[in-house]
Amino acid sequence: MESKKTGDVSSIHEEPVDHGADTDLRRLLSTRHLTMIALGSSIGMGLWLGSGTSLTQGGPAGIFLGYCLAGSMIWSVSHSIGEMATLYPLPSAFVQWTEKFVCPSAAFALGWAYWFSYVITIANELQGIVTVLHFWTHAVPTAAWITIFWVVIIFINIGAVTIFAEVEVVAATIKFGWIFVVIISLIVVSAGGAPKGGAIGFRYWNSMPFTHHFKGFLAVMPTCIFAMSGSENAGLVAAETSNPRKAVPRAIGSIWLRLSLFYLLGSLMVSITVSPKNPDLFGGSGTNASPFVIAYRDAGLQPLAHMMNAVIFISVLSTGSISVYAGSRTTMGLAHLGMAPKQFGRADKIGRPWLGLIVTISLGGGLAYLNVSNSSANVFTWFSNLTSLFTLFGWGLICLSHIRMRYAWKIQGRSPVDLPWKSWTYPYAAWWGLSWCIILMVVEFYLAVWPLGKNTSAKTFFANYVSVIAVLIIYLGARIYHGGPWWVDASTIDLDAQRRFYMDHDTEKGRGKGVANKAAKVMSFLLK
Repeated sequence: MESKKTGDVSSIHEEPVDHGADTDLRRLLSTRHLTMIALGSSIGMGLWLGSGTSLTQGGPAGIFLGYCLAGSMIWSVSHSIGEMATLYPLPSAFVQWTEKFVCPSAAFALGWAYWFSYVITIANELQGIVTVLHFWTHAVPTAAWITIFWVVIIFINIGAVTIFAEVEVVAATIKFGWIFVVIISLIVVSAGGAPKGGAIGFRYWNSMPFTHHFKGFLAVMPTCIFAMSGSENAGLVAAETSNPRKAVPRAIGSIWLRLSLFYLLGSLMVSITVSPKNPDLFGGSGTNASPFVIAYRDAGLQPLAHMMNAVIFISVLSTGSISVYAGSRTTMGLAHLGMAPKQFGRADKIGRPWLGLIVTISLGGGLAYLNVSNSSANVFTWFSNLTSLFTLFGWGLICLSHIRMRYAWKIQGRSPVDLPWKSWTYPYAAWWGLSWCIILMVVEFYLAVWPLGKNTSAKTFFANYVSVIAVLIIYLGARIYHGGPWWVDASTIDLDAQRRFYMDHDTEKGRGKGVANKAAKVMSFLLK
């Protein structure tokens, strides 16, 4: 934990208030909270609904390979997060790591881009709730549904952070438990054990593995990236975790389970039970339902279809709530870097950053009303394309920050064994993640110029690629304002500033935590 400069040795002996990363945040979350939030934070509209659009565009093989590639990227990114979040558990995590190890201009662009991506995700999840509820009824106006659940998300986030965390633990438990039901039941459906439909097997893989050839596979990638966006939120939660050295590695260790169960097996189940030509798929001409719901409905398993829709509803609401949390913490980190008004850096006595919460919730909810006058599938496509590009930018800078952190660590004569947690994947995973982020940003430029199934137009290009243009403008503007070198000089980086120091007997509760905090204060004082 970073310690404030006291200027008085006697102050070291005072009982510390356990603030997160020397902010007004409180370290109230446990390993259980961080692990479950890491497991469930990105399971929302992208997987449950967006996989329908991906299946139509890319076909069974296209969607499965898309999730394999995106999964390898977020697995790589997560290991970079693991090392840095354990060493530097900061409120806006990757924004502050970028400022420390890359350059302030890149951090400024990343912070505001990521904050806006959280705002977009809130809007996308709120309009996704409307799509989910339309499976049951069209009697309630779209604007009314958006308003109701906008208020629900507000109430989840205005309470203590422990209330938010417990809600997310419950939601993640439901998602995680239900995926086992999905896998087993859809295998039975594919094998012909359902009341209707007969055996399917790999019929769709054999007849149409790629619906639009290689371009269709490329078109799947933005939705796959959007579906996995949010996995990096474990880095943000670390600042409010009592013992990041224990909690973060456990959360990172759960990544493979989420990737394999939710994304890889989940997309495989969809590809063997639902035709890519089904008009009811999300984005099609029919009911715009989730492919998982369609699989149960067409198999004559109507009760499971309703239960699946209920789980999707919980997932979408949960992801919207997490985006409010992440957006408010991002503005707090920006304020501590002097890149946002200082009022955003303040929180009340129980750790609620009110100004960040209010602005993030208000703008995110307001954008959701775009769904009132546009189709949900169109709004989803706009928002997911914007978010996927912001996500690629963020993932790339996380990997780059990790590479630069290790480089600074090395040239300043420090050994990797001194790290509180060391990833066995370095440097290969970090370079893998960074390389693919760059490649896919080029791919999305190609799709913006020559979109799948549409004519080239300025409107389509800007709708799909405006986020990259915005990031470049913000970055160059910050470069002009800040000036200085393009890179932070690795030899001058203060590797102990903002660092969390640990003792071998750190615990999450009781006297051990107080002793560890006092020891950290003593160590920081001596270093200064």
